[in-house]
Amino acid sequence: MRVCAVIPARNAADTVPAVVRGLRETLPEATVIVVDDGSTDQTGARAAEAGAVVLRHVVNQGKGAALQTGFDEAIRLGADAAIALDADGQHDPAWAPRLLAALADADVVVGSRILSRAGMPWLRRVTNDVTSWWVSRLARTPIEDSQSGYRAIRSPVLRRVRPVARRFDYESEFLVAAARAGFRIAAAPIPTLYNAPGSHIRPVRDTVRFVGFVLRHLFR
Repeated sequence: MRVCAVIPARNAADTVPAVVRGLRETLPEATVIVVDDGSTDQTGARAAEAGAVVLRHVVNQGKGAALQTGFDEAIRLGADAAIALDADGQHDPAWAPRLLAALADADVVVGSRILSRAGMPWLRRVTNDVTSWWVSRLARTPIEDSQSGYRAIRSPVLRRVRPVARRFDYESEFLVAAARAGFRIAAAPIPTLYNAPGSHIRPVRDTVRFVGFVLRHLFR
């Protein structure tokens, strides 16, 4: 199975090299794609030095747009599946093979942080429970951890599912669209590092976007 790893990155020069190197060690045959989403630091250069193929958005377009650019490149390269993970060090590359293995029984596998909830800040835990409930309802299938950015996705899903959202709500929209298209969604347990130093999550702003996403799909 040909695999591409897609890493959306913005101002992640301090963290992205370790993520790239970790993936190259864990998945030596995979192509690692870093999408530099309008960074003002050396993210692209550091990623390339670590061995990644680097694509660049001159102007910041959002995490969702960066993921879509990476997925499009994975399709162009003929990948059978893609692994998506964050550039801030929140996701351990060593767990990528487990997510890929779970594709034997699914089309999309979401890395679930349920087993590592003890270290999750309480506000993040509540927010994650609420958003996962809504995404599960809209997708009409249970999704344990809808906000996890660590995912394995088969190429037929990448070709068919193209969310309109361009920022953090892209990931929720992707799951809903994939489920409604009949693709199978599963979960695989992963550990995670909360409050990673390079995180670009903004709770208030991104919550407002999520509410907009829910309303769009409720009345669609």
